[in-house]
Amino acid sequence: MFGRPEYYINRELSWLSFNQRVLEEALDGANPLSERLKFLAITSSNLDEFFMVRIAGLKEAIKNGNHLIDNKTQMTASEQWHAALAQSFEFMENQMSAWNDILVPLLKQTGISFVTAHDLTLEQKAYLADLFTKMVYPVLTPMAVDASRPFPLLSNCSLNLAVLIESEHPEKGPYLFAFVQVPSVLPRVIECPTSTGDKTFIFLEEVIRMHLKDLFLGKKIVSTSCFRMTRNADLALNEDAAEDLLEEIQKELNKRKTGDVVRIEVERDMHPFLRQVLEDWEEVNNEEVFELNGPLDLTFLFRFSSQKEFQLYRFPDFSPALPLDLRGGTDIFEAIRKRDILLYHPYDSFEPVVRFVRLAAQDQNVLAIKQTLYRVGGDSPIVAALAEAAEKGKQVTVLVELRARFDEEKNIVWAKKLEKAGCHVIYGLVGLKTHSKMALVVRHEDNLLRRYVHLGTGNYNENTAKLYSDFGLFTNNEKIAEDVSSIFNQLSGYSDLPKLNHLKIAPWDLEEAFLSEIEEVVSLSTPRQPGRIIAKMNSLTDKHMIQALYRASCHGVKIDLIVRGICCLRPGVTGISENIRVHSIIGRFLEHGRAFYFQNGRRSKVFLSSADWMTRNLESRVETLFPVLQPRLKRLVINILETQLRDNVKRRELLPDGTYQRIVPGPDEEPIDSQNRQYRPAAALKRHSGLRHLAGRDVTLTRPDQI
Repeated sequence: MFGRPEYYINRELSWLSFNQRVLEEALDGANPLSERLKFLAITSSNLDEFFMVRIAGLKEAIKNGNHLIDNKTQMTASEQWHAALAQSFEFMENQMSAWNDILVPLLKQTGISFVTAHDLTLEQKAYLADLFTKMVYPVLTPMAVDASRPFPLLSNCSLNLAVLIESEHPEKGPYLFAFVQVPSVLPRVIECPTSTGDKTFIFLEEVIRMHLKDLFLGKKIVSTSCFRMTRNADLALNEDAAEDLLEEIQKELNKRKTGDVVRIEVERDMHPFLRQVLEDWEEVNNEEVFELNGPLDLTFLFRFSSQKEFQLYRFPDFSPALPLDLRGGTDIFEAIRKRDILLYHPYDSFEPVVRFVRLAAQDQNVLAIKQTLYRVGGDSPIVAALAEAAEKGKQVTVLVELRARFDEEKNIVWAKKLEKAGCHVIYGLVGLKTHSKMALVVRHEDNLLRRYVHLGTGNYNENTAKLYSDFGLFTNNEKIAEDVSSIFNQLSGYSDLPKLNHLKIAPWDLEEAFLSEIEEVVSLSTPRQPGRIIAKMNSLTDKHMIQALYRASCHGVKIDLIVRGICCLRPGVTGISENIRVHSIIGRFLEHGRAFYFQNGRRSKVFLSSADWMTRNLESRVETLFPVLQPRLKRLVINILETQLRDNVKRRELLPDGTYQRIVPGPDEEPIDSQNRQYRPAAALKRHSGLRHLAGRDVTLTRPDQI
């Protein structure tokens, strides 16, 4: 009944739609200028990863003769590849338009200009010539390409200048080809001296272009153009055959630099000979070459927008709050014994999580610590605390997920550091990424052992905890602690997973638990008292979950899905999904938390999870689902969800045709930005029993003097 292709949205195209919503934030004049630049940088970084993984996977399938049909929309790999490339080209055109037509003029209004060689004064040219000679030229290596010097392997996502040189032997061909790699070790943007208070910048590649004659002495340069290659960077691990997972991943990481090219970005009006050389050498077709009217690789805006010149054009800083239960030097173990504590980052500080692990490391009554690590910060205090605990003789077990995409090298470093300190480091189960977020502390108290647990929806990363919205729960509920102990034993040994008390875990029973909760709401739903489901997640792609929601909708259950990114469910289809609404919130903070509310009549349940409703999360990862048991904390989570559904500033709603419509306040409506509404200036905060989020007016974050 629910299997027709038109009931679904293709995953790849849905992701591109998500990135378009991020781009809308770069276009939104309500956002400070620096933040708009960062949103544009995010779209560029996102798209790089999309090509390195998703487009690369489709191309690999086509190359191997695998039709790889999307089991929901029935699109073949080739159909998806062509559609995604076409939509990506349109998207990159929109990026360039945002930069050239909107952001560059806005920068100029603030006294910041980007110039080319033609715009420079004599004094600026002299300055850049001296800079080139002293700081740039020694780093450059011009590379000729001919019979004795074949086209080299260019690094993934590196920026290069293609150089077309007039041949001295026309009978052998009219042109010679060479290139110069733009060194990533130097700043991409260079400030030029000015006689005014304004700031003038020029791109490093433009400075190199101005002085190419110094690199190709005596040669006539016909044309130059920037280009950038994106390669297949997905790891192809054979875990069953690997004797040592760490060594296997290290080998595969080296291959990432040499993967097949899946995209070439070039400057608009590149000479046809240069373009043909790139296409032929990398064996790509015309569709995979993207001519862009603007600077390649907009990720430079991350660093550029963080300069002090942009201090007045950022979101104002704020200090996250501490729960009342944990203020004033309160013993964190005593506080958790009294009652469960729910944190909602970044509005609640991540400091209690760091303190929890740090105090456990230092407390002589703590005997053991067990923790999972998926992505951690660059100088992680949690890793330092775990190492300290092991050095003090405590039993420390750490599961480091080595396959966290694009964080593999960093996690290998952490794993080795923890092992050196004496921690027992494990890498999880063969074939399964461990994505769950758990920390368990075993403490000797009053002649018995008491267990304290932290469960989260986000990573143990103090840096991203300032930018991502996530839930975290402290508890010493004995049944939950027993479940967490059992899960760790299963991950570290050969123990079968026993029947758990409260937690559900993928890939064993998590999907079944979600389906069961939906079915229970359906069974209790009546026309007079319809059931209610609110589910918040990052992505929704799993066909089983979508079909369960369609069935619930057909039985009158009112369903609201808050899905930040990919959503393959098509809402509003007559007779199928009329009772389903899909919302996406894109704002200052990355909506990362997963929360689920199932209600019918007087029965209501609230769960938090590390898992999205994606097939990979439910079938190929170790994920946890845990309940919020205390009524006051359940009300808190429900209120957060309902506040997001009232958002009329940053919320978009998915329409039946697959497009998103931004929700705006009516003429008589109060603007509600759910992220602002969650935030309260710390100085004005009066939190009581963990319920500070339940009421209050919006604090519009527009001026530093409001903090």
